[in-house]
Amino acid sequence: MTDMKRRVVVTGIGAVTPIGCGAAGLYDGLRRERSAVGRVTRFDAGAFNSRVAGEVTNFDPAAFIEARRLRRLDRYAQFALASARMAVDDAALRLEDEDRDAIGCFVGSALGGAAFAEEQHAVFLTQGVRRIRPTLALSVFCGAASCNVAIEHDLRGPSSAYSDSCSSGAIAIGQAFRTVRDGYADLMLAGGVEAPLAPLTFGAFDLIRAMSTHNDEPARACRPFDRTRNGFVMAEGAALLVLEEREHARRRGARIYGSVLGFGASNDAHHMTAPLPSGTQAARAMRLALAEAGVAAEDIDYVNAHGSGTPLNDSTETLAIKQVLGARAYQVPVSATKAMHGHALGATGAIEAASCFLSLRHHYVPPTLNLDAPDEACDLDYVRGCGREMPLRHILSNSFGFGGINAALVFGPA
Repeated sequence: MTDMKRRVVVTGIGAVTPIGCGAAGLYDGLRRERSAVGRVTRFDAGAFNSRVAGEVTNFDPAAFIEARRLRRLDRYAQFALASARMAVDDAALRLEDEDRDAIGCFVGSALGGAAFAEEQHAVFLTQGVRRIRPTLALSVFCGAASCNVAIEHDLRGPSSAYSDSCSSGAIAIGQAFRTVRDGYADLMLAGGVEAPLAPLTFGAFDLIRAMSTHNDEPARACRPFDRTRNGFVMAEGAALLVLEEREHARRRGARIYGSVLGFGASNDAHHMTAPLPSGTQAARAMRLALAEAGVAAEDIDYVNAHGSGTPLNDSTETLAIKQVLGARAYQVPVSATKAMHGHALGATGAIEAASCFLSLRHHYVPPTLNLDAPDEACDLDYVRGCGREMPLRHILSNSFGFGGINAALVFGPA
């Protein structure tokens, strides 16, 4: 540990998403500006009100994990190991040359291996207890992702899991940022992983009518800030970033996407599913992130919104952004990429963080799709329809979750 605050940069991106895998695949998916949401194919969703999801269809785990190890891993762990491998490769990290005691892994997830547990429960009911896979006990907890990554890469630094509903991935990145900044590690793999697409999990959210029922037009099912929005679209996916102390990155000649500058978190202390109507605690998380970053609200060039497409979240987030940015809120572009890839619960904040660093690198703001009839309460510049080429220096990224958990991150130049 050191008393000096160190600069933290991002040098690698690994992603498994419905719109593309890897840094290049994710960026290509954003630039295509099309939704990957479709009808659920993983199971029969006919009994549910919502029958659409963001499924990952272009993923081959065997490309990242040896066959013997792959047989012991559920989809949740596969996503984690694949995104970690891509992030390490993207960062051009030679781990054999690094101090493994100074490298750790923080991963956020809302549900961990719950879908695998559901699958194995069905096996138990139909075939008996002896047919359950012995890896079940090692797969169901949220920490399975970070532990598997640590074992795979021999990372002996801080390792932890953050299970904070839909803010999990953002919180993991925020905590990893502070870990490197304060000298507890030189490098961290951090982000979020989620593989929730199974009948019981899906049905639980459907039961409380939290998900979109625009089933006739799957690609238009997620409608952030639109007055016809009626719920989020559940998705699966993962993103892990390599967070690195800047001088360490410079010494090894690493390419740098940008910097993590600040992190803020708060709790509405209001309701398990509904946000605090005033938006004051969401706004407080943003202000805390800006204060830690040493960045003024007027220096924010783009807000990457949580924008889940639920009736209460989008209007409350709009209100919170106005509280933070003031009159300038109307001049700052805001966009929600969930309309493209869906809402991968605890992984989404990490996927959106990866998107932000790609935006910083390419000076491109992705659009908010399916925003045809803006809600009167949602009156900001949401980058409707198509993306924007524009210079970017500072980005504010929001993640809000059930339980009133608010997280915000500020990203900046290298």
